[in-house]
Amino acid sequence: MEIIVHDTPRVMLDLVGLPLERRPGALRDMLAPMREAIRMPGDSVDIHHGGGGFRVDRDDDRYAPALRRMVDEDVRGQVEGALTAAWQYLGDAVPGIKAPETLQVMMVLGDPDDEYLMTTAGGYYGMGGAPGWLYLLVWPSDDVIGRIAHCAVHELHHQVRYQNVDWNPVTVTVGEHVVAEGLAEAFVRELSGSEAMGPWSGMVTGTELDRAYDKIVANAGLAGMQHTPGYVLGDAAMRRFGQEPLGIPDMAGYGVGLRIVDAHLAASGLTAAASTVLPGADILAGAGVAVSARGDEA
Repeated sequence: MEIIVHDTPRVMLDLVGLPLERRPGALRDMLAPMREAIRMPGDSVDIHHGGGGFRVDRDDDRYAPALRRMVDEDVRGQVEGALTAAWQYLGDAVPGIKAPETLQVMMVLGDPDDEYLMTTAGGYYGMGGAPGWLYLLVWPSDDVIGRIAHCAVHELHHQVRYQNVDWNPVTVTVGEHVVAEGLAEAFVRELSGSEAMGPWSGMVTGTELDRAYDKIVANAGLAGMQHTPGYVLGDAAMRRFGQEPLGIPDMAGYGVGLRIVDAHLAASGLTAAASTVLPGADILAGAGVAVSARGDEA
């Protein structure tokens, strides 16, 4: 697998120095390679702003220092090195494992005034659902800048997993999606230690996590990608997407998924890397989770 990490921190650093009227066009140019691969209705700038990306319609004196820090600390190189090492590790753990021929990474500065990004998501997140592409949205605070490469590894795991395990938007279940998030975090932990994990799996704890676990497991067999984000990302994301909240705490699916994966790893003796190619149903069964053919929304 060829790994290409676009040098977007330098591009964005140049972009925020342009006259304001030229910035939207420069952003469209930067995002164009990904836009060609991932077809979404609407203008790239509107999609970018709607998703919590830095603003190109106004000045903000926080942007240039943040981007300069990303350049100076070579976040691009950190991401490239971490992805290369993770792919090598997976290949050694599962000989013959399939992966995209090329994996491209688009790393984008977030908006520090976006409450969802900064509070609910912990200042950064990634998306790896489009084959061959990773998208990372980050605000490089002291707590985040050293974790960006680990977030990329989390998304790499999704990319490789779904070259080997079927993901059909019609038939994918809540259980599969929850397991995928827990397994990706377990993989990051296996490579780099628990301190490398994202904040998401630890955001819900104690009795709140227990209640979320019961509700998510009860609906683990519910099929259809239109259902899964509500159980993984929780209520704030549903409101952001204009959908009805389900009574799931924010990011609860990550903690529930990690609990399930840890039970599977303990029972099977397998590593997270070796488990990459196992369907979610197998991991759920190994964790002792009984799944009905179709979960009922609670």
